[in-house]
Amino acid sequence: MGEAVRAVLLIGLAAALLTTAALTFSWWMEPARRLRRAMTKAVVGRIETEAFSPAEGRAAVLDFDAGQVVVLWDRGANGLIYGFEETEGGEIIVDGHVVARVRRGEARKALDIMAPEAEQVVLRLMFADPRNPEFELSLWNADRPAPTSSPAEALRLGRRWLSHIEALLRA
Repeated sequence: MGEAVRAVLLIGLAAALLTTAALTFSWWMEPARRLRRAMTKAVVGRIETEAFSPAEGRAAVLDFDAGQVVVLWDRGANGLIYGFEETEGGEIIVDGHVVARVRRGEARKALDIMAPEAEQVVLRLMFADPRNPEFELSLWNADRPAPTSSPAEALRLGRRWLSHIEALLRA
């Protein structure tokens, strides 16, 4: 009888350890955590402004200390680093329509609408790179989990990004 109890306890302990290991691995590989780790690795200085979409596996970071824009995709497995001088501009796209734009050498198209019922809010960053001239990041998507809690919050984040981009284009 003692051997049977010992075997059941050992099997239960092994199952508990395997479950704990699986849960820890799942937590560690969660898309948002993977993106955060990749952003931290890619940025030399302090992360000043960030936008990420764990559902898409994409992120963008402004690093003012190093003067660079970092864009990541494939859950942080791939990415590019652009100097501020390579940044051409940015746009906010709501349901397929450009509602705000900042572009080198052009007047700013200010965000003058609020779309509380928007289905999708996208930040598009544009670069002087013939292979990868633009990078799109979904700030709000009604069909998928988004890092922002509402279209209005996504528009505020997008407007903040455009303000930063406009300031670095003037510098």
